[in-house]
Amino acid sequence: MALWKDLKWYDAKKRIEQMDDYVQQAGQARYGLKTYGETEKMDAVTRHFNRVALKYDFMNSLLSFGIQHMWKRKAIRMLALEPGDRVIDVCGGTGDLARLAASRIGRKGKVGIYDINRAMMEVGKRKISEIPLTRRIFWVQGDAEKITFSDNSFDAAMVGFGIRNLTHLKRGFQEMHRILKPGGKLLCLEFSKPTNSVFRMIYDFYSFNIMPVIGRLVVGSAESYACLSETIRMFLLPDELTAILEKIGFSNVTHQKMTNGIAVVHLGIKK
Repeated sequence: MALWKDLKWYDAKKRIEQMDDYVQQAGQARYGLKTYGETEKMDAVTRHFNRVALKYDFMNSLLSFGIQHMWKRKAIRMLALEPGDRVIDVCGGTGDLARLAASRIGRKGKVGIYDINRAMMEVGKRKISEIPLTRRIFWVQGDAEKITFSDNSFDAAMVGFGIRNLTHLKRGFQEMHRILKPGGKLLCLEFSKPTNSVFRMIYDFYSFNIMPVIGRLVVGSAESYACLSETIRMFLLPDELTAILEKIGFSNVTHQKMTNGIAVVHLGIKK
């Protein structure tokens, strides 16, 4: 029997209830299986990342069997950055995507890591200070729903496995659209629903039986890693996210599934 009983993937109606309009109407938001007031979810997310920050990178590699690094490298290749590009990594955390982007933008390029959680950023700063490309990277602590940069500031915006944590998902994407230059590129790398039913059953068992146990042993919190699995099952499917990005104003929106759909790369261009 699973440690966490609710293993269901949300249907379309339930997924829409995670979106801005419903959250604002109801005055509440979900984080995992818990419900918070609309203004309280951010505090819950902060507590979660404060708990896992020191072991965040290690756990991601352990729980994904290292595959997360392949996903991130492929996503950055697909973004097709150019020398001199100015890039923002929204919900950038410990800076994995930013580090990969920095290797592709040349000496005149810059990558900003933008995240609300100071504990995650401090871990990232220590890690990135050890690489030669650190001068191309700068850090800003801030809310992804109210990005503190002016319009048309960046050539590319990316968010990796972080958009699910926002209270108002569309608002986060609207902010990324606002700060991109016309023709600027968006990258969203996010978890999704495996396409094969047998693979999905194995994935569900692993997510709710194995991951929380490892979380308890390594981080001291089984709940934190059950919450991760829960938020994935509440998140939009690729076609649904594509439709939202197009409504916000992105063109040429595409997505590509990886590892049987566990992770999906979404790309778009600001008109």
